[in-house]
Amino acid sequence: MPVVKRASSVQTIAFLGDYLPRKCGIATFTSDLLGAVAERHPDSRCFAVPVNDVEGCYHYPDVVRFEIEEQDVASYRRAADFLNSSEVDAVSVQHEFGIFGGPAGSHLLALLRALIAPVVTTLHTVLRTPNADQRRVMQELVARSTRLVVMTERGQAILQEIYQVPLTKIDLIPHGIPDVPFFAPDHYKDQFGVTGRRVLLTFGLLSPNKGIEHVLNALPDVVAEFPDVVYILLGATHPNELRTRGEAYRLGLEAIVRNNNVEPNVIFHNRFVELQELTEFIGAADLYITPYLDEGQITSGTLAYAFGAGKAVISTPYWHAAELLRDQRGVLVPFADPKAIAREVSGLLRDEARRNAMSDNAYKLGREMVWKNTARLYMRSFEAARGQADAAPCELVAAREVGHRPHESPVLNLGHLYQMTDSIGIFQHATLTETNRSEGYCTDDNARALILAVLLGQLEETPKRVRALATTYAAFLKQAFNPGVSRFHNFLSADRRWLDEQGSEDSHGRAIWALGTAVGRSPHWSFQMMAEELFAQALPAVLEFTSPRAWAFSLIGIHEFLRRMKGDRQAIEVRKDLTARLVSIFDIVAQPDWTWFEEGLTYDNAKLAHALIVTGRATGQKSVYERGIRALRWLVEVQTSQHGKLRPIGSNGFYRRDGARADFDQQPIEAQSTVSACLEAYRVTADPWWYEQAQCAFDWFLGWNDLGLELYAAQTGGCRDGLHPDRSNENQGAESMLAFLLSLAEMRLTQNTADRAQPAGLAARVAR
Repeated sequence: MPVVKRASSVQTIAFLGDYLPRKCGIATFTSDLLGAVAERHPDSRCFAVPVNDVEGCYHYPDVVRFEIEEQDVASYRRAADFLNSSEVDAVSVQHEFGIFGGPAGSHLLALLRALIAPVVTTLHTVLRTPNADQRRVMQELVARSTRLVVMTERGQAILQEIYQVPLTKIDLIPHGIPDVPFFAPDHYKDQFGVTGRRVLLTFGLLSPNKGIEHVLNALPDVVAEFPDVVYILLGATHPNELRTRGEAYRLGLEAIVRNNNVEPNVIFHNRFVELQELTEFIGAADLYITPYLDEGQITSGTLAYAFGAGKAVISTPYWHAAELLRDQRGVLVPFADPKAIAREVSGLLRDEARRNAMSDNAYKLGREMVWKNTARLYMRSFEAARGQADAAPCELVAAREVGHRPHESPVLNLGHLYQMTDSIGIFQHATLTETNRSEGYCTDDNARALILAVLLGQLEETPKRVRALATTYAAFLKQAFNPGVSRFHNFLSADRRWLDEQGSEDSHGRAIWALGTAVGRSPHWSFQMMAEELFAQALPAVLEFTSPRAWAFSLIGIHEFLRRMKGDRQAIEVRKDLTARLVSIFDIVAQPDWTWFEEGLTYDNAKLAHALIVTGRATGQKSVYERGIRALRWLVEVQTSQHGKLRPIGSNGFYRRDGARADFDQQPIEAQSTVSACLEAYRVTADPWWYEQAQCAFDWFLGWNDLGLELYAAQTGGCRDGLHPDRSNENQGAESMLAFLLSLAEMRLTQNTADRAQPAGLAARVAR
């Protein structure tokens, strides 16, 4: 009876992964899956989006609609734009860590973050013990995938146990195989010149993890009993292996063959064969051998093909083989054990009845794995993903339809900054968009405003007026300094009275940071001199401070100061002391599940990590900036929602270790400090993932947040004061406005640097 091809609600499907004629297992799988789905569902439109490891190298068929360059993260974003404009109903992602660019293939996440359509991700690798990068990528991949496909029960169990994926999100679909008729091996042997011989076969791209040397070392014992045995090794050297080590592995295998005196019993076919010829090679085999060395291999296409064709299989017990060959469907041997391989090969060649029974069992089970059945299961998964997306909660619908990440850099509007500033300095607060003059000024905000003015000067934004602003804010800090106690006042009333004898340690640290920035970055000599004098007077007091944030602000200020005053002994000694303090509290508190400096996350959190990153890099202390990187990576993970948006620690309760986390009220200062710290991490590591995190934090201002609401008010140039659980705070005070403008200035300075340096892909990436 013919198969009834029902119409599907999923009409357009994009298949993302490697694609033929690229020579790798993922390329073969993606091509076969697309072809099978298209054949079973002819009313659906299927197309491919492959990843290129070599630019312009592959001559793809017409089904390929868009190409991604592996190491160019901007290319992934362009692919997302293409897919969004193509109005696909589902995206089928073939995931293997090694085929995407970035640490642990993290460039893929840039595409998924911007994608509107639901994603069904096939996991060709599921690691039980991932490293930090792999775990981070996997966790976000899981969060961004509507459904996950695994090919084995072991993969399903690991997803639940290690990554806490609910069973309802996982589809177990076997590796597809071609539907070939069952013939005795002698039917195919003549065309390969092995008529009358007992044929052992291993096929696939060659690389050292395949363990083929152990079969070659087993051959002398096999040949001693069965002199007519021939072992066929079918497959080209893996392209990655070829690029890095050439043919060293293959030449080593050939040397083993010579040393073991089994040249008449081994045939190398150094080429990548098409499906028709491959099935004929498999058909000619009496035994198929997979001696792989990696127990954690969760999927093997070569094993699936041979098994489904009804071959008796001898394999090492990697996860896929251990599951597929159980219940007498094959034979398992220990890893790297030539004696065991020889024993089992000879035993099966000796026992034809057992070998034939094993072949029959494999062929019968293989009928469930043929591509037409696999395609049916995949379409069911695509339809489920489409249904889940259609029924998604309002927040996710908003993110997909109207709240997806912005693609244009906002216009710089300094109108609100001018309005909030008078001849004394910048006022603290606003009621809606109107300056609230009655609540006066503070050193905290004038320090931030001075940093902004200096950065705007570097960007050459309205230089005359910006220089006037910088002078106003610097004069405020000069007036705020109380030489009697060598501390800054913080609060100044509207009638020009200082309301404290000395301000907080944090406000003092911010003043140090601002003055250091003025010294290190301002092009104006007189301005540098004034800031340098005040910096020198104010710096010694920080050695008496106990606030880690004051230490961090001061360290960043010292770093800026030393840009121009490199040999200043006082600054160098204070930097050494404060660095030791931050390292000490980190080492005392940090644990694998809480990689932080304190027992809680409160405000301006990223500045602590930022200080160690910038200081460690400047002083050449790798252990210092690596602590900062670890802490910042952990903080980013804590502050990333399941949909990949920045979710800053809320000020309505903060987050104590082992306590409940406050998700609201989210403050712009947290987004700003995250932008700044991630950009510094990017400069230190050159890892594009850090730029991605900075962009994600910046986009929080523009609506890529839990409520899909814009915090930046482009019409006024202000920024709303925070994000409540149900609305934004419509007041546009100085701290919030400065947080946005500082973030914008830093992003643009990074863009300008990229435009000058032009590293691959960065200029395009930051010019969004």
